[in-house]
Amino acid sequence: MGFLSKLFGGGKGGAATKGLKRSNILKRFDLSGRTGQGSMSKVYRAYDNEIGRIVCLKVLDREKTKKFEDRFRAMGLTGKPSEGEVCLALRHENIVRTFEYGLSTQGDPYLVMEWVEGHGLNYLIETRNANLNGNRVNYLGQLCDAVGYMHDAKYLHRDLCPRNVMVDQDGVLKLIDFGLTIPYTPQFCQPGNRTGTADYLAPEIIKRKATDHRVDLFALGVTAFEVFTGQLPWERSPSSEETLRRHLNTPARDPKALNPKLDDDLCGVLTRAVDREPSARFATANAFKDALKKLDRQDY
Repeated sequence: MGFLSKLFGGGKGGAATKGLKRSNILKRFDLSGRTGQGSMSKVYRAYDNEIGRIVCLKVLDREKTKKFEDRFRAMGLTGKPSEGEVCLALRHENIVRTFEYGLSTQGDPYLVMEWVEGHGLNYLIETRNANLNGNRVNYLGQLCDAVGYMHDAKYLHRDLCPRNVMVDQDGVLKLIDFGLTIPYTPQFCQPGNRTGTADYLAPEIIKRKATDHRVDLFALGVTAFEVFTGQLPWERSPSSEETLRRHLNTPARDPKALNPKLDDDLCGVLTRAVDREPSARFATANAFKDALKKLDRQDY
């Protein structure tokens, strides 16, 4: 209990947190193990004694979260919803469901989400898991549905990658982690808003240009490239700076050179999906899904 008290102890919430439900994390939840940790949060498998079920509990670091939100305010961007507000607004079968968000009694923002029994898409790729066999087009189609729904709801995910995708035991895909999600409005798409994971950043983000939904489609394309080849479109680099330079200056690798079993029509889809020019990519997530559905082979 001493460790957990230290983990969740100290501090007060700011004015922006007024009115949120407050919960004593240590009393309400039985934590059965940490399942993940990001730069601004810790994620647990937990039993929620209030609603009587196993849940995924995400506890955000209040200081780091405030520092992240302050970046937007420094750019003159106001009205950005919190991660909890975004998550509650999204209701789709391929997006992890959020039941509640609030504050711990010590002032840390938390989210209570459905527990997804399964594996991360990154794990399936890295281990060449048999669950991928025959399901690649299906999984990516579900991911396209989630991304398309988000865009229609006027949000950009901004951190789409295999580690932010779960596949449950029934083969249902769930998009997770909306910590970097922003409203899809001209205000938030102006030049300079450079957030995301280096390997999945579209060139227009790297150049700090104005952006739109095609930054998510680029990340979706990189994810699809990994699903079918097991590798990134660009060779991994020891530094994020070199990764960004390659995205700007080096053409993506030929998918067929990485996986000779891929048909030419699929290679064409993957190459288009990671084109450095936004106008050359698929216009929408649905268009990307349609291209996958039209492939001669669906059994990858």
